[in-house]
Amino acid sequence: MNNLSQDRVLEQLNKVRGPDLDGDLVSLGLVSQIVISGADVMFSVTIDPARAAELEPMRQMAQKAVEKIDGVGKVTVVLTADAAAGQARPTASAAPQVHHSTGKKASPPPPPMPGMPGAGAGKQIDGVPGVRHIIAVASGKGGVGKSTTACNVALGMAANGAKIGILDADIYGPSMPRLLGITGRPQASGGGLLKPLEGYGVKVMSMGFLVEEDTPMIWRGPMVISAITQMLREVDWGELDVLVVDMPPGTGDAQLTMAQQVPLAGAVIVSTPQDLALIDARKGLNMFRKVNVPVLGIVENMSYFACPKCGEHSNIFGHGGARDEAEKLGVPFLGEVPLDMVVRERSDSGQPVVVTAPDSQHAGIYRDIAKAVMSEIEREGTIRSAPKIVME
Repeated sequence: MNNLSQDRVLEQLNKVRGPDLDGDLVSLGLVSQIVISGADVMFSVTIDPARAAELEPMRQMAQKAVEKIDGVGKVTVVLTADAAAGQARPTASAAPQVHHSTGKKASPPPPPMPGMPGAGAGKQIDGVPGVRHIIAVASGKGGVGKSTTACNVALGMAANGAKIGILDADIYGPSMPRLLGITGRPQASGGGLLKPLEGYGVKVMSMGFLVEEDTPMIWRGPMVISAITQMLREVDWGELDVLVVDMPPGTGDAQLTMAQQVPLAGAVIVSTPQDLALIDARKGLNMFRKVNVPVLGIVENMSYFACPKCGEHSNIFGHGGARDEAEKLGVPFLGEVPLDMVVRERSDSGQPVVVTAPDSQHAGIYRDIAKAVMSEIEREGTIRSAPKIVME
């Protein structure tokens, strides 16, 4: 008989004392984000972020308490500052952060967003051990093919001889497991780090490996920031020439976190030629400029449709808008990718066109974009100071 349920989890956590031995975790309202997936249990405990290291023993006690339930599998517990103490409530609809079931001390949450001009300026940002360059692939809005572009450009770099990793930072809509046809869960390696999974010779980490594909990410900003930071810094990436970060669309927490936490070599902006998409692409580009991240260039995706029967080009979303925008803004135009059913079909089936149809027109285009990106990375260099973030 399976005794695993949210009530059973709460019953065990009733036995764990709170931060100051005053009451238990449940009565104090500190337990939230309970997720049960098969035999695995994941939940968070809300604390004061300044006490993260001090309260690690409490996190371990909570983990051990739930591990005593008959039939339980892996137990993942994370300390979070997601809500004020006493306001968190259990829910079965949210998803966990990366890990913390390895016995490693919880990482302190990243610093809060600066609220004053010039905050943090002049400090050197630590890189990720073994990773030479980190770039962000971003878009101002969703639906422009950013993840497909990030995936194929990364594979294009690998095809050109570079050692590549992909961090799927699109927490709310992780696509890399599907795009690369990867299944499974990351395992712990030495030192409490997670081993990334691999697809087509590229190392990959994604929230999609840790939750079911149809599980909604109902997270507030602090949890998103913590998850991205952990997936970036608590993964055994090994030696990489480039780590490609597939960003969520927009200009919010994830983008600012990446700008604050790592020395980005630059950002690639993906847009369609459509005026509405270009407006949002311009916002994304200006956001990276504001936080002192070099813009490596713009890619025009869905640039035109080439009829597979007659070869005629149809400009469904217009044509050349991203090239014109790049010229106006003084950034490189990296290339245009046609709209094609083969790319869509291969992406949906986990067979990226760059590696499964290397002689195709699209594979050649992605490899050319990859070469252009690498050239811009080398030109920009890799070391920079922390950005001056101005909140308006």
